[in-house]
Amino acid sequence: MLQRSYIVQILVLCYVFAFGSSILNLTLPGQHPDPEAVAREVHRKVNVSLARRHLLEDEASNCMTGNPIDDCWRCDPNWHNNRQRLADCGIGFGQYALGGKGGEFYVVTDPSDDDAVNPKPGTLRYAVIRTEPLWIVFASNMVIHLSQELIFNSYKTLDGRGADVHITGGGCIMLQFISNIIIHNIHVHHCYQSGNTMVRSSPTHYGYRSLSDGDGISVFGSKDLWIDHCSLSHCKDGLIDIIMGSTGITVSNNHFSHHNEVMLLGHSDTYEPDTGMQVTVAFNHFGPKLVQRMPRCRKGYIHVVNNAFVQWEMYAIGGSGNPTINSQGNRFIAPFNPYAKEVTKRVDTNDNNWKGWNWRSEGDEMMNGAYFVASGAGVEVKYEKAYSVEPKSAANLDQLVMYAGVLGDKRHSLGKWTAGPGEKTGLNSDDYDYNDDYDGGTSSVSSPTYILLFLLLTMSFLYLYAIPIINFL
Repeated sequence: MLQRSYIVQILVLCYVFAFGSSILNLTLPGQHPDPEAVAREVHRKVNVSLARRHLLEDEASNCMTGNPIDDCWRCDPNWHNNRQRLADCGIGFGQYALGGKGGEFYVVTDPSDDDAVNPKPGTLRYAVIRTEPLWIVFASNMVIHLSQELIFNSYKTLDGRGADVHITGGGCIMLQFISNIIIHNIHVHHCYQSGNTMVRSSPTHYGYRSLSDGDGISVFGSKDLWIDHCSLSHCKDGLIDIIMGSTGITVSNNHFSHHNEVMLLGHSDTYEPDTGMQVTVAFNHFGPKLVQRMPRCRKGYIHVVNNAFVQWEMYAIGGSGNPTINSQGNRFIAPFNPYAKEVTKRVDTNDNNWKGWNWRSEGDEMMNGAYFVASGAGVEVKYEKAYSVEPKSAANLDQLVMYAGVLGDKRHSLGKWTAGPGEKTGLNSDDYDYNDDYDGGTSSVSSPTYILLFLLLTMSFLYLYAIPIINFL
């Protein structure tokens, strides 16, 4: 049965058709002592992958993209027989995230989330609260509508490869005071506030949770995390918030769209543990319909490398509290608004305070009038190159970010995916119509049906109203 909103939309179209209307440098627990070395290592891995791709071009290889994460596992046609190989493919500050490597496989067979205190075996909530390492996969395509925050325990991997998995609803994902998490190939969207109730966080403990913010993925006091190949949009607060002393994190190969405050890194300008925050933001696609915070940084060292920023409404990268921002090899396409061309924004800070902050841009491509306001040592000094090699510039972005977001949807044309011997087959990319504006509905009415219904309603409208009026005249 058609949803009421669709009928209203069709009636409106009929009407239009008929009438033609118109930094501190503290070394804190979990902090890498030499962040510049990590940044150089990212460039080294990109350079190696790009060089390997060029060598294989004559052999008509359709695998190598130059993206060191994807090339690490996707070039193996039998990757599904060794899913945990993914844990060895991370780069940047989150490269040490083990996820559920070495643990057993857990197959989610039940998409329901009816009881946040006593989750049923087979559900996702039952898996993520376990104390042992688990590599979590999905038996089939599913939409998991959460009743409350999904609170993880350490050493878990969400591996959505081979299935089309959507997480929506209350919460959504909460990573609090834990470590070693990998979230891969998951849609996270339409998350809203929940709480003021009991929620289980381990097999032996549940407790009262106050009202949540409604983030897509909320990281609180955690380390060694990797968020890769996810598609995030339409949440109440941030798509990804990383705060309260979290560090050792990589956010890579994701697709962000349809949101205001995209990514927050850091709790407040005065929260000193965030001085040790280290985050790599790499190979992501930012856009369309984003406003700000891609990311918004407080303190810490943030490496923003080889991302595509496809317009924004206010700014792309912002911050306060003296963060170090290392922007390399990105493409910034400014909006048409002449007052929003600046990539950077120092939030609620006067010029005298931010001129010493180390914000630098190297190898970035500025388009449609975009410009980056550097400061600190970034204005005066040429930073050390990756092993005496220029960082790969935005000229390589088309191949580096071509698969950003969830793999296997229509945007990527990957064909048939398999989930491994004995497991259910994944979706065919031609069978799934990816929709950024997914509204949680499950209507099975096809586009041809909409068109036929539209024509029938239009003809009925003309017969009932237009023709009598013409005859009367």
